Amino acid sequence: MYIRLKRTRRALPVTLGGALASVGVLLAWDSFSLAMIANAYISYQNTHRLGPMEFIGTIMLVAAFLSGVANQLCRDLRQAILFNNIAIALFVLDVFLVMVGWPGTHPGHGIMSNYP
Repeated sequence: MYIRLKRTRRALPVTLGGALASVGVLLAWDSFSLAMIANAYISYQNTHRLGPMEFIGTIMLVAAFLSGVANQLCRDLRQAILFNNIAIALFVLDVFLVMVGWPGTHPGHGIMSNYP
């Protein structure tokens, strides 16, 4: 015999089911947002007439974001780990370059450039 739960007792399973369904949307959204950040950053930097060295830094940071996208979308665990490691290495390299002042610290370059 099927027993129907009261409305108050159905709230928790329905909420958990909705949360689980949103996980797929969240994964897709994370990939989309990382790709949009990469696109926005390269578009922003393109308006500032970068020198060749600053352009290399911009491409490096965009590649880091796109490696994050590849990590999110990759089904093969080994490749996902590789893309994740590439993204982390590029972000760390960008922060290091900003800290040492390379290349001439353009105001819009690097993720940490707006922080003291």
